[in-house]
Amino acid sequence: MHDGRVRHTEFWERMEEALGAQARPFARLTVLRELGQRTPEEALEAGMTPKEVWAAVHTFAELPPSLR
Repeated sequence: MHDGRVRHTEFWERMEEALGAQARPFARLTVLRELGQRTPEEALEAGMTPKEVWAAVHTFAELPPSLR
């Protein structure tokens, strides 16, 4: 069973794999409609699941299916 920290760790690993050094700035500065006009960081803090946030980032950044 995973707790929230593990899921968040997986989220950040995926972000860094997909966006490299831009992962943290992207998550802090990019407002996404799919996240209720919040940044990925704000969405996580508001209680959205890492899976939901990752799905929105994946779609917005037009990442390849292999990174789902």
